[in-house]
Amino acid sequence: MHSYASTYIRIAQLASRPGRPGKIPVSASTIWRWVKAGVFPRPVKISSGTTAWKVEDVEAFLDSQAAASA
Repeated sequence: MHSYASTYIRIAQLASRPGRPGKIPVSASTIWRWVKAGVFPRPVKISSGTTAWKVEDVEAFLDSQAAASA
């Protein structure tokens, strides 16, 4: 049986800021540039003011980056 519930991560937890590391060591602007360029997964619109990424999409991206650099 499949679980259809996804866990989401918002930009504040995803991107790094001075003094606060995020899941990915780049700024929010860099993440949005990557999305626009098709390099990073597209976010999901959860509500009119909330955009987030599926954690499994982010982890797949990170895994692919690690595999490419190995």
